[in-house]
Amino acid sequence: MNNELPIVCIPGLLFTPRLYAEQLPSLWRFGPITVAQHGLQESVEAIARSILASAPERFALVGLSMGGYVSFEILRQAPERVAKLALLDTTARPDSPEKTADRRALIGRARSVPIREISDELFPRLVDRSRRQDESLRNLFRQMAEETGVEGFIRQQTAIVNRPDSRPGLKEIRCPTLVLVGEGDELTPPELAAEIADGVAGARLVKVPGCGHASTLEQPQAVTRALVEWLEG
Repeated sequence: MNNELPIVCIPGLLFTPRLYAEQLPSLWRFGPITVAQHGLQESVEAIARSILASAPERFALVGLSMGGYVSFEILRQAPERVAKLALLDTTARPDSPEKTADRRALIGRARSVPIREISDELFPRLVDRSRRQDESLRNLFRQMAEETGVEGFIRQQTAIVNRPDSRPGLKEIRCPTLVLVGEGDELTPPELAAEIADGVAGARLVKVPGCGHASTLEQPQAVTRALVEWLEG
């Protein structure tokens, strides 16, 4: 393909490269793909610096949930390097005090119970109501949690708790932007996606029916189609 564009994908909390497994075969033709590691540092600033240190000079950026929080930080640090931006099931807002308290409680529990129990506890919040009895999906979440590990999870949650408010920077985003959200996403619901899309000039908002927070896994074909259209645009 002429004018290939490298793609950097950032997973969400407790998610690994498996999060994007269904999308990769359709996206690879646009350019080389990297799935970034984001469980080794304790702040979004440090995670972004680490990703930028090994990323191509210019790239398309895809971030889901926590991956979106890191994407906003990458844009603060090096906006000229991001050619296109896709924000999936995320928010530009910082945590509320209630969410921060919930995260700190989960950090405490993660130190005393198997990580798969944390995954099982989070699973109903991460998927559409129609998928809450989907054992194959639940097992995939457990597998990714095991791959992330307790210390990785704690570092991720610490970074999320301390992330800044990204809303003031939305108007500064100049690259072609896709904002996608599952219609049944209870963690970062459609109104928060609309807030991002309204704040970024020319952004395209896509709502995926029958889908919760883990859109790439729950409705992979719809998400892949939206990403391909974004890359082709």
